[in-house]
Parts: sequence; C-alpha cells; structure tokens
Amino acid sequence: MTFARERLGPAAGAVLLAVSVAGAQTSNDPFSAPIAATDGVITVGAVEFATLPDFRGETARMMRLVDEPVTGRLFVSDMWGVVYTVSYDGGTVTRYLDLTDPRWAVDVHASGRERGFQSFALHPQFGEAGAPGYGKLYAWTDSSNTAPPADFVPGGGSDAHDTILLEWTAADAAAPAYDGGPPRELMRVEQPFGNHNGGQLAFNPLAAPGDPDFGLLYVGSADGGSGGDPLDLSQDLGSIFGKVLRIDPLGSNSANGRYGIPADNPFAGDDDAALGEIYAYGVRNPQRLAWDARNGDMFLADIGQNIVEEISPVWSGANLGWNDWEGSFRFISRREVSLVDPRGEPGLAWPVAEYGQLDPLLGPRSHATGLVVYRDDAVPQLENRLLFGDGPNGEVFHLDADALPEGGQDPIRRVLFEHEGETRTFLQLIQAKNVEQGRTPTTRADVRIDAGPRGQLFLLNKHDGVIRRLVP
Repeated sequence: MTFARERLGPAAGAVLLAVSVAGAQTSNDPFSAPIAATDGVITVGAVEFATLPDFRGETARMMRLVDEPVTGRLFVSDMWGVVYTVSYDGGTVTRYLDLTDPRWAVDVHASGRERGFQSFALHPQFGEAGAPGYGKLYAWTDSSNTAPPADFVPGGGSDAHDTILLEWTAADAAAPAYDGGPPRELMRVEQPFGNHNGGQLAFNPLAAPGDPDFGLLYVGSADGGSGGDPLDLSQDLGSIFGKVLRIDPLGSNSANGRYGIPADNPFAGDDDAALGEIYAYGVRNPQRLAWDARNGDMFLADIGQNIVEEISPVWSGANLGWNDWEGSFRFISRREVSLVDPRGEPGLAWPVAEYGQLDPLLGPRSHATGLVVYRDDAVPQLENRLLFGDGPNGEVFHLDADALPEGGQDPIRRVLFEHEGETRTFLQLIQAKNVEQGRTPTTRADVRIDAGPRGQLFLLNKHDGVIRRLVP
C-alpha cells in the first residue's frame, strides 16, 4: 500500500463496521467483535537486555531507544530527564546527558504520567566528524520555566508550562558522556493544559544524503490537552497544536530565525495563515512515528479520547481528522461517537487499524503507542508485520504490513511472550520482575517498542527499569 502524497490524499474508501446495538446512532464502543484473544497469536521470547538505574529513588520511565551506528551505542531516554547510552551487548549503561542538571537551566517539568522529557532524536550525521549535524542531539521536553516568551501560544487555557525543543552539540560524539555546552533553544510552546504536550521526535531513517527528507526533523505536537480539544486547535492550520511538524533544525528561515522551514512542506509559502512548519494535522496525541523500509510509507500511533485508538497513515498535508473524527467515527463527546456514515468525509487519512478502549483485553484505560514496521528477519515470526502496543495494558499487536486493513479492529492480533515455560503478556513479565525486585507489582506497563541494530527489537516500559530484547 502506497499513500498519496498530496495535501488531501486519496478519496476515503468504504469500510464495513458492524454496530454493537442494532439501530443505535451513537456508541462508546463502536466495534462489534472483541480483539481475538487466541486466534492469530504470535509467541516470541523477551530476554532482559539491560537495566536503567532509578532516578532519585523513582523507577526509570523509558520513552525512546535510538541506535547510533557510527559510535556503536544505543541511546535511551528516561522521562524524568536523562539520556543513557547502552552498549550493543547490553552490558554497559552510562548516563550520557542529564537535562535536570542545574547548569543547563532547563527546569524539566516531570509530573504525572504525561509531563516530562517527551522525546529525543539524534541527527543522522551525529557520528560523522565535520558534518553539519555532528554531535547534535535534539530534546523535546516540558519545562516549568515559563518566563521566556513563547514562539507559539494556544490563545486560551492556563499557561500550565512550556514545551521546548533544544539542540545539544557534543564536542566529541564518541565521548562516553555529553561534553558540549548549554543547549540552543529552537522553539518554545506555551501549553494551555497539563496533559497532551509533546509527541515523538524523529528523523526519517530511510532518507539518505541528497534526499529531500534527509536531516529534517519530525516533531509530534499534541492538541494541548484537557479533553476533546476544547480550544479547537487540531484543525486550525494557524496553530501548532494537534500537528506533526517538519523542520530543518540547522536552518534559519523560521519566524524566530532558529530553525528552517522546508520549502516543500505542504503549507510553506502559503498566503493564508497556515504555519509553514506543519506537515500533517488533525492529531490528538502523536506518540509514535514509523516508516516502512519497503515503500517509504509513514505511520502514526495517535492516542484517542475515551473511545478509539488508532494507527494511521501520514503524508504531506494529511488531515487525520481530530477533533471532528475519533478514528473512523464522528466525534461527539468523551462518552460517544456517531455510528452514522463512518469515514464519511472525503480526503482524510483514515486509520489502517483502530480499536476500542473498552475491548475486554484492555479494560477502561488504553492508548496506542510503540509503532514499528518490521522488515527484518532477526525475529522471523514478526517479519513483515506492523507492530504496535497499547501503553497501559502492555499488549503488543501485529498486522500484516503487506495487506494493511482499512480500519476496524477485526484484523488486529496479539503478540505474547514465552517466559519460564509459560506464555505471558508483557505486563505479566513486568509484574514478575517487580516481585523479584521486592516492589509491589505494577498495574500498568506503559510499553514502548523500538528497533535497534541488526534487526533487533526492544521493549521499554516505565515500571521495572528493564530493557527487553525480542528473540525467536
């Protein structure tokens, strides 16, 4: 499946979705059949690879793992405000950069489940001495320091905190710990509410030098929070909230002169009020981005309101529908979506897969995250599968990456884990580890999935500090 690369995308295709109550016009559970508990299950192993230390007495809250092939290390972020490096054999864990160090004056605002050090990315030239991107690491973090004027304001809300994009430049990219100076601030966003702040940072891993996408940073920017996008920001092309941005971190033609706006961005140079930074819009909480190495297609895991979680395609100028739509359904409120005319608006980037938060596997809490299109064979059972996770419950799901569905949850199947002769969910693995650690077993997993070198896949979580590697 290759997605159209124009502003509105292809016309929406039809989708067959049964309603749970005959004749009902609205629902808080629009999917008639639950996700299959046993049919199509893939079972793999999950071995303990490395352990991150506690941070000031709290378990590490791992958010992202990034491979850096030139210096031969994995970089892993902790939402409390730290970046670690992990050797390729998992035997050495080193604190690389502490954003909470007072000398940086970042004032990381790590509070609750959603605030803190949101994401990071390494420039694709991080390890190439003499290159413009050498030694550069980008951090997207919430900050309690709201004194500096923000580049982007929501036009409402409570000025809860700021989310800032920072560029750190190491003198020696191979040094065991960051050895550069203070960060350079690229942009600052005033948050109207305490939740739905940032999203993922990522460079397109498929782009090579000379490609138009090489060195351009994708920035997930959530809708600002509260619930239901009360300020109607996600569909507002003059607002940075509820968007996927695409910028040149080494450029300077932005309004503040600290980064660049690529000329081929869909709204760059428009005469209207649309922001040139915008690549896609209509998102709620864009936690994960992924690219398919086979065809270059881009996907996003977007956290729903209270009803639908979604995995959706993204292209230049794509509108993913929020807050007019929650997945394939017209959004009404936190308690209901309309069952009338699903996918009834032409041109939107409809989900390839979506699922209900009330599914029996998940219970009352849910959010989509952990997105990888796996085109390697180190774990052959997962080859050519699109993988994603449900954060709190620790469920890992798979789809056929070569026959992507047109929405709905019927094609979604589970990935489970063999451990000590038993088949377990990821949450059960974490709970067993908690007992071994002398901790009270967690009721959440907060799973993340990331790819490493040589086709390796890693599972992260926020409750036992352990990085796990998937094995056949």
